[in-house]
Amino acid sequence: MAVLFRQLFEPQSSTYTYLIACSDTGQAVLVDPVLETFDRDLKIVRELGLTLAYTLDSHIHADHLTSALKLKSVAGSQIALPAAADVACADVLVREENPFTVGNLKLKALFTPGHTDHHHCYMVEDGPWQAVLTGDCLLIDGCGRTDFQSGSSTELYASVREKLFALPDDTLVYPGHDYKGRCVSSIAQERGRNPRLKDGTDLDTFIKIMDELDLPYPKKIDLAVPANMLCGQCPADAPKGMERLCDVSVQG
Repeated sequence: MAVLFRQLFEPQSSTYTYLIACSDTGQAVLVDPVLETFDRDLKIVRELGLTLAYTLDSHIHADHLTSALKLKSVAGSQIALPAAADVACADVLVREENPFTVGNLKLKALFTPGHTDHHHCYMVEDGPWQAVLTGDCLLIDGCGRTDFQSGSSTELYASVREKLFALPDDTLVYPGHDYKGRCVSSIAQERGRNPRLKDGTDLDTFIKIMDELDLPYPKKIDLAVPANMLCGQCPADAPKGMERLCDVSVQG
C-alpha cells in the first residue's frame, strides 16, 4: 500500500491542511480543513479520483473556521474530532488508544494537550517514511500558544518533550501553521534547535518563555471557537459583524 500525501496552505491564517489517502481504496481524509479553501480542497480530491471519507481536526481552532460541516454537506464525508473536545456534531470520536482508519491506512492519534486541553497529533507511515502532523502543538522552531482554551505550558512541554521527541529522529514534522514559508521539519531538527523546546530546555525556562510572549488576542476567536464547536456552523449568537465570515462565498 502506498500513501498519497499532499500539503495545502491557506494564507489568511497561515494554516496547513493535509490530504492523506489510501491508494488501495481511494479513501481520503482532510486534516485541519479551512472554510476559505473549501472549493480548492474538494477540487483536488476529485481531480485525484479520491473519495473524501473524513475530515479530521487536531483541535477546536481559534484562528479559522473548519470546513468540516460544509464538506460533509457536499461530499458526504464524516466528521472526526478528538473525543476530549466533547463536540456533539462529530461522527467519529478520536482517542489515542484507537487507530484512525482510512481505507487500509491507519493514522495513529497522539494525545498532546497544552495548546488546548484536547489537542491531538496524527502519525502516518508508508514503509520507511514516517511523518507526524503536529497541529498547533509543535511548530517549526516554535509551538502553539497556551494562554486560552484551557491551555497549559506545563502540559505542552510534556506533550512535546515526552511524546513527540520520543519519536525516531528522522520522523518528519508537518505543522498546522507556519508564518515564514517553511513546509516541513523533523524530530531531530526540533530537538536540536527549537528555541523554546530544544534539548536542554527545562520546564521553568519554557514556562517563562511562554509567559513573556505577549501575543495579541486572536482576531477570530470569538467566532471561530463557538462555530468550530458546531463543526464550522455559525452560532445563532455570532458576534455582530462577524456573521459573514461563516459564508464561504465571501472568504478568500
